[in-house]
Amino acid sequence: MVYKPNLNIADMYARFASPIASVDCGEICRQYNPSGKPFCCDICVAVPVALKEEWTYLKANTKLWHRIRGDECPSDPIDLPKMQAETPHYMHLMACNGPAFCERDYRTLSCRQFPFSPYITADDRLIGLTYNWDFEEVCWVISNLDQVSDQYRKEFLDIYDHLLFEHPSEYDSYYWLSEDMREHFTKTGRSIPILHRDGSYYLLNPETDELTPIDPHEFPKFGPYL
Repeated sequence: MVYKPNLNIADMYARFASPIASVDCGEICRQYNPSGKPFCCDICVAVPVALKEEWTYLKANTKLWHRIRGDECPSDPIDLPKMQAETPHYMHLMACNGPAFCERDYRTLSCRQFPFSPYITADDRLIGLTYNWDFEEVCWVISNLDQVSDQYRKEFLDIYDHLLFEHPSEYDSYYWLSEDMREHFTKTGRSIPILHRDGSYYLLNPETDELTPIDPHEFPKFGPYL
């Protein structure tokens, strides 16, 4: 029998609804995007994904989303076969109607978590949040980690503690993403920023997972946010 995770999507969305920061970061970053959209809301920059359970819920409740066709970004075409090959079998690549038509109650988990992901240590501990380093140059939040609210951090960890328990394949996915991050930051001689579940901020040694406390104002800044 195929295992099906016990996920109440409506409940998960309700429990993970707080904004990342007190400021509207999309209004800040959009001025640096030629499309005029916040980078996280521009599917030509960051393609959203949805668990199949999410898609079942969303298509029954909103017209905001459709499964990505590949023709949504004519000036910068998406390599759909490549992206599909890289997407876990239990997820769909998605496209929305754009930020002007956003229905915040029906944002996917991938929208709500951006630019963050759970960080899982080499010895299998989910210790907090880190970010997707591919977006360092464009995402205002990554350059202003001190602005991430305690409530957002709590909701993020509550949801991902639940999701990764119920969905072992998602746990494995984030474990290997954390491993990729350790490899990348080791090669580039950098430490990994961590928003820890204990409420503190750390730099993590990617070779040892050793944590060093840091004032969040001292995290690196990137791109136009220097």
